[in-house]
Amino acid sequence: NGPTPRSVFSAVWQEPLGQRKMATRVLQRLGNGLSPARTGVRVQARLLLVSRGLSASTNRNGEDSWFRSLFVRKVDPRKDAHSHLLAKGETSNLYKIQFHNVKPECLDAYNKLCEEVLPSIHADAHYPCELVGTWNTWYGEQDQAVHLWRYRGGYPALTEVMSKLRKNKEFMEYRNERGKMLLSRRNQLLLEFSFWNEPKPREGPNIYELRSYQLRPGTMIEWGNYWARAIRYRQANQEAVAGFFSQIGSLYMVHHLWAYKDLQSREDTRNAAWQQDGWDECVYYTVPLIQHMESRIMIPLSVSPLQ
Repeated sequence: NGPTPRSVFSAVWQEPLGQRKMATRVLQRLGNGLSPARTGVRVQARLLLVSRGLSASTNRNGEDSWFRSLFVRKVDPRKDAHSHLLAKGETSNLYKIQFHNVKPECLDAYNKLCEEVLPSIHADAHYPCELVGTWNTWYGEQDQAVHLWRYRGGYPALTEVMSKLRKNKEFMEYRNERGKMLLSRRNQLLLEFSFWNEPKPREGPNIYELRSYQLRPGTMIEWGNYWARAIRYRQANQEAVAGFFSQIGSLYMVHHLWAYKDLQSREDTRNAAWQQDGWDECVYYTVPLIQHMESRIMIPLSVSPLQ
C-alpha cells in the first residue's frame, strides 16, 4: 500500500512554516495538473516518491531536509576565491576581532587596563593599525570583552604590528597582566564586505549589536548576493556599522555590526524593515544558509572610537 495524502502532508507539517506553504503548493500542483482519469494512480506514485524523499532526509543528522533542498537556490561554481568576489577591491584592509572571556571579579580591572594601553597603540603612527571599537557584552555571553582592530595594508601590516608589539615593553607587561584576568580568548581575521559601510568613529551614546552567523560551507557567495540588495533596507537610521566575513579562525563566519540608541530603538528599527518590500525575501532565502547564529548587545568602553 502506498502512502496516503494525509501521511505525506503530516510529514510536510514538520517543516518550517514558510517551507510547509511552498511544499503544500507544490503537491497541490502535482495533483491539479493531472487528468481526472489518472489522478489516483499518478498522485499515489508521486506521493510515494515524496514519502521516500522525506524518509531519506531523516538520516542526514539533522542537516538539510528534503523539502529544504528543493527551495534553496544553488550557486554556480566559481573560478575565484569568495574573498576576491566579496571584499572591497579598492582597499587592502584586514580586520581582527578578539573575544576575551574575563574572570567576573576582574572585569573592572581589565577594562581599566585596556583603557590605559589600547589608545596608545591606536594613536601611534609607528603601528599601521587602528582600534575600530572596544566593548563589553551586555546581553549575550557575560563578562566578555570584544575588540575590533583594522590593519591598513592587509597581512603585511598585521605582521609588522605583531613584530613591533613584541618589542614594546609596555604592551608585553599589559599582556602578562591581562593573562591573569582571562578565562579564555579567541580571535578571527576578517575582510569587510564590499557593499557594507567601512566602520568609522561615531558619537554616542549608542548600544551595539554584533550578529554572528555560522554559514553552511559553500554558501558565502549566495549570502553576499542577497545582502548586497538587502542592506539598503537597513540604512534609514544609520544603524549599519560594518559587515565582515572570516578568513582565519572559524570559517564561513559572518559578522554584522549595528548601532542603536537603545533597545527600544533597535526593536522599532528592525520592525520597520519588515514593512519594506523585499526584506522578507532576503530573510526567507538567507535563513536556510545558516547553521548557527548569535546576537550580542555590547556597550562601548570610554576609549572606543565607536561610541
